[in-house]
Amino acid sequence: MIKVTLTNEILKRISAIDENRFSLGTVEIPTIAKNKLRKNSKKKSSYASNKIEGNPLTELQANEAMERDDHKHFLKPEQEVRNYFLALNLLEEKLKNKTPFSVELILEVQAMVEKGASKEKIGLRGEMPPGMLFAVYDSETGAPEYIPPEYTDIPGLLDELVSYVNETDDHPLIVAAVVHYQLVTIHPFEDGNGRTARLMSGYVLDLYGYGFSGIGSLEEYFAYDPDEYYASLQMGLPALYYSGRENPPHPEIWVNYFLRMVELYSKKVCELSVSAATDELDTAMSHLNTKEKEFLSYLIKNRLFEFTPIEVSKALGVTNKTIINRCAKLTANGFLIPNIVKERIRSYSLSEFAKANKERFL
Repeated sequence: MIKVTLTNEILKRISAIDENRFSLGTVEIPTIAKNKLRKNSKKKSSYASNKIEGNPLTELQANEAMERDDHKHFLKPEQEVRNYFLALNLLEEKLKNKTPFSVELILEVQAMVEKGASKEKIGLRGEMPPGMLFAVYDSETGAPEYIPPEYTDIPGLLDELVSYVNETDDHPLIVAAVVHYQLVTIHPFEDGNGRTARLMSGYVLDLYGYGFSGIGSLEEYFAYDPDEYYASLQMGLPALYYSGRENPPHPEIWVNYFLRMVELYSKKVCELSVSAATDELDTAMSHLNTKEKEFLSYLIKNRLFEFTPIEVSKALGVTNKTIINRCAKLTANGFLIPNIVKERIRSYSLSEFAKANKERFL
């Protein structure tokens, strides 16, 4: 397994990413708004990751393909972006269950990426016909750009990668960078290697708390300059896997590039989140009348994080029905959460959204 030297530059980038991660933790976005951001981010990732591979769709065309009915006929470029979107949804479910990084998971993700393709494109690649070389060829010259390891070495290399991920004490950001490099370099599949590598390194980030709430698209940053992306992966090494790529002398070249992209991405996520939270707060506040705003302010000032309408109505000298109506309005706009027992609302709690923005109501 490759060994990464923690240079000052790499350490600075890890520190900057951690700062952005901490900053994001101080921003509270309502669930509805957060889900909307996540869905949009998955669309952007699906478009960008396939764009790196030469998918010809525009972002608008890609979005339309992802929104279309499952039963429609899709052209190959449309199917590719839909598959990536489905793979992101799959990994989102795996994350909820804390599914560990494994060969089985890698295979499941690649099968989703290649959904609808011929059988030979799904699963680990096998032996080539006599006289044929499996390689990544230059589309213009036809010359081999990269010659991956022999198919017989793939199972052992994947097992080694899984052991590394599950046993190493390396920083999670380093682990994600190594996963990305190794899956692209091992090239275990006939097709879908780059997309699977980006998905699995993203899953490692998610698994260890560096997924930034699923907001924003790291793939977009790789897609900004595909030439730099590929050059960083190749590190100026010979085309043959066994001539240096199996154990690159300076993996810091790739790791620093990877972390630079994560740093830019994480900074953008913080900006998006702050903007979304502010917009949602302004929108939610605009739906409240003066009495409802005063009621919310009263709850926060008196630290009534959980209460029953009846106790508050007595304190304020108004009817229980009046308080229930105000609670319903505050609930609809994300400021309160009803606590339901046997299908009846027994009490209300201030939402995290309200607590995070309490200064606006004091």
